[in-house]
Amino acid sequence: MTKTIIASLVSVLLLVQCAKEKDPFLIENGQIGKLSRQIQIKQIDSVFALDSIVKLKDNVLGTQGEVEIFEKGGKKLMLITPFQDNKPTSLVNHIQIYDERFKTNKGLSLNSNFKDIKKNYTIKNIETTIGSVVVFLNETEVYLVYDKKELPENLRYNPSLVIEASNIPDDAKIKYFMISWENEDKNKTEED
Repeated sequence: MTKTIIASLVSVLLLVQCAKEKDPFLIENGQIGKLSRQIQIKQIDSVFALDSIVKLKDNVLGTQGEVEIFEKGGKKLMLITPFQDNKPTSLVNHIQIYDERFKTNKGLSLNSNFKDIKKNYTIKNIETTIGSVVVFLNETEVYLVYDKKELPENLRYNPSLVIEASNIPDDAKIKYFMISWENEDKNKTEED
């Protein structure tokens, strides 16, 4: 009887521990899996110790500047950009997501179409560039870039034209899935 109770307690503890493990692909405000907005660029090596890290600038000071993260199998996960390129203590500024497994708690991923975005998020702002439309969302730090090829032809070629959500087709595919961390600790870290 005592062994049964102990075994049951151990099982419950294991289940609780497993439930507490964070989804490595969940995007939340200030957090992407095991990467958080408080991580300095020099700490990326330890955060992604089981993955491959490609430093885009050759440097002798360790990790600094942009880095790409790949799974050991070779699949590209993300590109991480710090606030300051030449400073290992700089915090992460932007992340570009390449892997469709990364999702917000509302299911937004690289595979989402514009209809999914309108259904689950409030659009804060839409900006137009020469070849792209950038959509900023209210409830998240995620912003999305759409190729103007996704727009009706009469809206593609005028960069000063104001694009509204109603101009973007429901089936428009995301070109770039981005996250921006405007960090409160930015000034403190950059002064170090």
